Amino acid sequence: MGHPNRPTRASRRSDIARQARTTVLLFAALLPTACGSNAPADQSVTTSSVTTSAPLPSRTVTTAPGTSRAAATPTVDPYAGMPLIDHVEWIETVDGSRLRVYPTTAGRQTTFPGTDERAWQEVLAESPDADTPGMRDQFICHWIWARLVEPNKTSWNLEPWRPAVGYQATVDARCNPGGPER
Repeated sequence: MGHPNRPTRASRRSDIARQARTTVLLFAALLPTACGSNAPADQSVTTSSVTTSAPLPSRTVTTAPGTSRAAATPTVDPYAGMPLIDHVEWIETVDGSRLRVYPTTAGRQTTFPGTDERAWQEVLAESPDADTPGMRDQFICHWIWARLVEPNKTSWNLEPWRPAVGYQATVDARCNPGGPER
């Protein structure tokens, strides 16, 4: 008989299956509208605990026709020393100020751990006014999810008027808490 405080193999498999279902549902929710799409968000925003750093989702690499495998996280940053953000620009919209963030090719392609924070520091170097919790959550949401859903989107829009609801609620709102992007 197993130890009472140790999870059984079945419960570990159940946890893995639950995490896989959650990931699939999240991708399914993001795919139809893409982060920052003009389509209205049909899901309500819920508040959950704040996460300061989110793991990158695994990417799939095609190895031969009809086969694929999960891409391994690189052990050496192939884009070390290269800028991840090309430039940023503030614009005024009907809703208020918006910071457009233009990632470089390296910023679109890197999967190296910690590059999200390195890229955010590049944004802040160009625009210190962006240093708010809500703007950071929007940026990390775009960094992790918009790059997967819409990898060639010209710019990512961060708005200071959006509520700071925490990272998970920002993801639940497709990177646009407080209402859809117009």
